[in-house]
Amino acid sequence: MAGKEDFYKILGVDRSAGPDEIKKAYRKLAVKYHPDKNPGDHDAEETFKTITEAYEVLSDPQKRQRYDQFGHAAFGGGRGGGAGYGGGGFGGIDLEEALRTFMGAMGGSGSIFEDFFGGGRGGGRDQTTRGADLRYDLEIEFEEAVFGSHRDITLAMLAECGTCGGSGLDEGSKREVCGRCGGNGMVISSSGFFQVRQTCPACNGTGEIITNPCRECRGEGRVRTRKSLSLRIPPGVETGSRLRLAGKGEGGARGGASGDLYVVIHVQPHSFFQRHGDDVICEYPVPIHVAALGGTIEVPTVQGYAKLKIPSGTKSGTVFRMKGKGIAGIHGGRLGDQHVRIRIEVPEHLDRKQKKVMEEFGELCGEKQYPQIKSIQDMADTFYANRDTIMGAGEA
Repeated sequence: MAGKEDFYKILGVDRSAGPDEIKKAYRKLAVKYHPDKNPGDHDAEETFKTITEAYEVLSDPQKRQRYDQFGHAAFGGGRGGGAGYGGGGFGGIDLEEALRTFMGAMGGSGSIFEDFFGGGRGGGRDQTTRGADLRYDLEIEFEEAVFGSHRDITLAMLAECGTCGGSGLDEGSKREVCGRCGGNGMVISSSGFFQVRQTCPACNGTGEIITNPCRECRGEGRVRTRKSLSLRIPPGVETGSRLRLAGKGEGGARGGASGDLYVVIHVQPHSFFQRHGDDVICEYPVPIHVAALGGTIEVPTVQGYAKLKIPSGTKSGTVFRMKGKGIAGIHGGRLGDQHVRIRIEVPEHLDRKQKKVMEEFGELCGEKQYPQIKSIQDMADTFYANRDTIMGAGEA
């Protein structure tokens, strides 16, 4: 553990960084080093795995607290039911610091410290290890989020070794009881008045030794590979939706159960439709004569064109609600609504006849037809009158 790089440094954030800042830093790095964007690049794949590990710890408040207090040693072997030793108070000695010094002198690892407090491995536990859960960030089109789709994804992971079937054994080999720890998975180291239980270095805490491990996986029972999966995206997903694929994560060690795969959805923005929950928001242009006289227009919705009645005298910026023309949520139920903001469109490229008609129309209109202009002019006239009064009083 001592050689591991600091998780905060990996993500490029300060130790005081908040959850949002940590998440933003992770997403930026994840996009840059994602295996799908760097096919065949082993360094990028390892970097992606490292930043994901750092994010999984720093995004979890409890794990982050343990990491801030104990560093990487907090995850060396678990901090289960300890004997109540704290950071100091034993005859004036800082017991934790003393143990760290003792480990360094013996050439031990951070897991020894964890084992002292009762979190070690071995001791008759199940020798298999469940595979890690994986996260995959998937970017989809707006239409896929509305109607659902199918996607094939490929990701790098540890999967069950096909040569040994996950057992870790070579053909004709078997597991034997570890001679160093007697099958307990733990050994005792002593120095002065200290007596520390630590994970057996010979069997790595499993209590067993494989005489002839599988040549493909070297006894691990799993190998690193690239795996393709077919994913069904249900209709109604949105950015941040998580799809869980049980048993599709990393394969377990020595025949252990596979972890789960969590696919996190990121929806690309659409050029016309904007989503707000299950509702859709859009801005639609209306010809000036329809806004003035009223009429019926056809507005695009996610379900197709739909008619919308425009009352006479409709102003630019008016919002109309089209009930049931939105999106069905991921859990089904009622459809959302579509909210249409009207924008008055002024005609362009008028020919001579059209210009003449517009000029005649303008001459026929007065203050009554443009009350907003009249209101602003009245306010301006009041302003100028007050200005002249103030300036005139100053000259007097």
